[in-house]
Amino acid sequence: MANLESDFAGIKSPNPFWLASAPPTNTGYQVMNAFKAGWGGAVWKTLGQPIVNVSSRYGALAYKNNKMMGLNNIELITDRSLEINLQEMKEVKEKFPHHALIASMMFETKEEWHDCIKRCEDIGVDGFELNYGCPHGMCERGMGSAVGQNPDVCEKITSWVTEKATKPVIVKLTPNITDITKPALAAQRGGASAVSLINTINSVTGINLDTMEPNPSVAGLSTHGGYCGPAVKPIALNMVSELTKHPDFKLPISGIGGVETWQDAVEFFLMGASTVQVCTAVMHYGFKIVTDLTEGTNEYLDSHNMKSIADLRGIVANKLKKWEELDLNYKVIAHIDPEKCIGCQLCYIACEDGAHQSIALVPGNRIPVIKEDHCVGCNLCSLVCPVENCISMVKIETGKPKLLWKDHPKNPSKQASKV
Repeated sequence: MANLESDFAGIKSPNPFWLASAPPTNTGYQVMNAFKAGWGGAVWKTLGQPIVNVSSRYGALAYKNNKMMGLNNIELITDRSLEINLQEMKEVKEKFPHHALIASMMFETKEEWHDCIKRCEDIGVDGFELNYGCPHGMCERGMGSAVGQNPDVCEKITSWVTEKATKPVIVKLTPNITDITKPALAAQRGGASAVSLINTINSVTGINLDTMEPNPSVAGLSTHGGYCGPAVKPIALNMVSELTKHPDFKLPISGIGGVETWQDAVEFFLMGASTVQVCTAVMHYGFKIVTDLTEGTNEYLDSHNMKSIADLRGIVANKLKKWEELDLNYKVIAHIDPEKCIGCQLCYIACEDGAHQSIALVPGNRIPVIKEDHCVGCNLCSLVCPVENCISMVKIETGKPKLLWKDHPKNPSKQASKV
């Protein structure tokens, strides 16, 4: 069996599956229950100056059978005193000394940062996570994503922390930015030990059409909130890959965003993450999902004769290239398995109205037919088909050599060079 023990920037834990800083890590009771269930670490709900939360706080984007494909929250950092949080964190660390306990923090002044760092280290935390990502409530006060969106401020505050902290410092990055590498490199310059990403995405998930109120409603009003859950995973994977591939970025990465199953976690590892953090899936299904994460990842590693997460890390990131580096002569077309086809004709409708009119219907037969000489291999039919493995994309040997855009006759720059 593979070894899932984790050493993330010097922070050791039984496995790389951590709870993200969020409602599931709000109390010592919750974190201890999580550790009993098998989680390797937890990032405590963000510490800071006292705040007051509103009611209600959550909204969701639903799609078909998934009632929480995307979760929106307008909850802020901890609404409990620093003293109570520190006492419970101390108790957790005493009872679970081998699990990773990370203090998430958000303050305004250098003195506040330094005071909290000392008090957290006195109770034995394993590291710190600097919350530069919260996109609502706190950013209007100059904290959260307001820091993550400004590389100079990101570097400055990170240096405040690293000059005082003796434990590893993780910077949590905001996705509400056009270039994730800029704050990541700023965090690195500020002395950070690692980064975590992504934090939540600025959003409004919906409107109640009966009351004409935005969700979640607070006495008929609402505000923009943080979007998370399965729907954000593609954005998170892309941003993790951008850091993994950047030649100047050297810090380990904790991946966050839509991790619900072991397959999700492995995707983050393949993209370059060393640990993953989970929030929404626990809010939906509870702490016991960690069993699926650990057992599934272990079985996957064993099936590929790999000994640890390190063997997976970053394998896929470097397979993401610029569009111009893709082979224009590579060809696939769709194939429908008539034994599996149920005759719903969704593929025909999708292709006819939304793609390339490459599927035909035969009178008297519910099973569609691919127009092989017309199919462009876009994949849409296979994506809308409700039957698993009914439509496959088959590689076609064209006999043509690899062709990049720079060499294509339609490339304007190539045409200009001939003039």
